[in-house]
Amino acid sequence: MIEVLKERFKNNMHLHPDLSWEQIEKRLLDNEEALEILRRMEESGGEPDTIGFDESGRLIFCDCSKETPLGRRSLCYDDEALRKRKNNPPKGSALSQALEMGVNVMDEQLYLRLQELGDFDLKTSSWIATPDDIRKLGGALFCERRYGKVFVFHNGADSYYSVRGWRGYILV
Repeated sequence: MIEVLKERFKNNMHLHPDLSWEQIEKRLLDNEEALEILRRMEESGGEPDTIGFDESGRLIFCDCSKETPLGRRSLCYDDEALRKRKNNPPKGSALSQALEMGVNVMDEQLYLRLQELGDFDLKTSSWIATPDDIRKLGGALFCERRYGKVFVFHNGADSYYSVRGWRGYILV
């Protein structure tokens, strides 16, 4: 996994222009759990890479695949929505799958930060962490890039589409 991440890091310097591989590698080698989570992200098509530090100095590793990860599509938002879906339920939910993988679903702020670094979700869309007040009303949020702009939309949390998945992240 280290070699995959190193190669991706070097091929995508625009995502982290102020970082060196040596500082990333040290953190990863000291954290076997993070490497295992990154492996799961990779196996589901996420192409994880770092996009820099959060405000507390932890490295942000997130899904940097051009489109929402292929192994994480056709899911409703959460298990509550999955239980309420009576006809044609999807195979699972985004939040449940993220929990199983050990990652967090991107929130709007992190999604917009990723989009500042490149063009993602040009043909797909990604569920994002939804505020409780919206979720209590049955809705959930998702994002995508179209027409050169990033859009934040709403949908019923029980909806699912073959081109909608989710993007995750971990802090190392």
